[in-house]
Amino acid sequence: MTQGNDEHVIEAIGQCRIVIHNGKVVEVGEPLIRDCPLAKKFAYPIPDITKESVKANIEHRIKAFGMCTPDREVIDNREFVGFGASELISFGILAGLLDAAVIACDGAGTVVATKPALVQGIGGRMSGLASTCPYPQVMDRIEKEGGFVLDRKLATMDAVAGVALAASKGFKKIAVTVAGPGAAMMIRKIHPDSFIVGVHVTGLTKQEALDLVAASDLVTSCASKTIREAVAQKALVQAGVAIPVFAMTPRGKELIIEKIRQGKEPVLIKPTKLPALADQQPGPLV
Repeated sequence: MTQGNDEHVIEAIGQCRIVIHNGKVVEVGEPLIRDCPLAKKFAYPIPDITKESVKANIEHRIKAFGMCTPDREVIDNREFVGFGASELISFGILAGLLDAAVIACDGAGTVVATKPALVQGIGGRMSGLASTCPYPQVMDRIEKEGGFVLDRKLATMDAVAGVALAASKGFKKIAVTVAGPGAAMMIRKIHPDSFIVGVHVTGLTKQEALDLVAASDLVTSCASKTIREAVAQKALVQAGVAIPVFAMTPRGKELIIEKIRQGKEPVLIKPTKLPALADQQPGPLV
């Protein structure tokens, strides 16, 4: 691999485009979102979303666990967000509700993770990965932990092919994260029993949001106005009020309720119309 091919593109933290070359942040676009309750709780907090604060956060991740480098760590047991996508999927595998997860990893592309700590180590510390490049060292770590890599040569990102790979390995209860309705609808058609989690949804059009909600078991809300509108009168359960996660199917509801049942944190349960949103939302919603 030449240095010219060592590139990762992330769309995250305020929905800005971040480019990393050879372990260095070389580009940070203008954030669309200026305020995010979750960003203020990061390990390296971002009180105000600016190009400078986003760059500092990404540089901290590179230093802390090798994000977008060959030193990328892939195992972690910590919960970063109580009802985050990776936390829910990790718990689902631990509880036996799921047995594999198709997710994206910098340095490896689409992978099949079979251990909760692998899901959390990859997904809990990375969101909005748009493209990546292959690092054999990272792929080796994933495979050593019982995971499978879709494309060791190019680190291709393809959720549909990832579900097919998981099915070919004999997994039945397959979770998959998708960032758009096209992949979600295709997976639902080809692999109807997949547990689909809609993520990275900021900026979806009204129709895209409706299509994603219709095809998913769980949907994160991020800073999406259209997702908050699309789940109205359709969501079965909402977890969180600032950046909620919505269960759209009985299976999604079961996963959230079981996580609550086995958890130790106090929880308020109240019948109400959804979405039920706190005053403090990401801003602006787009």
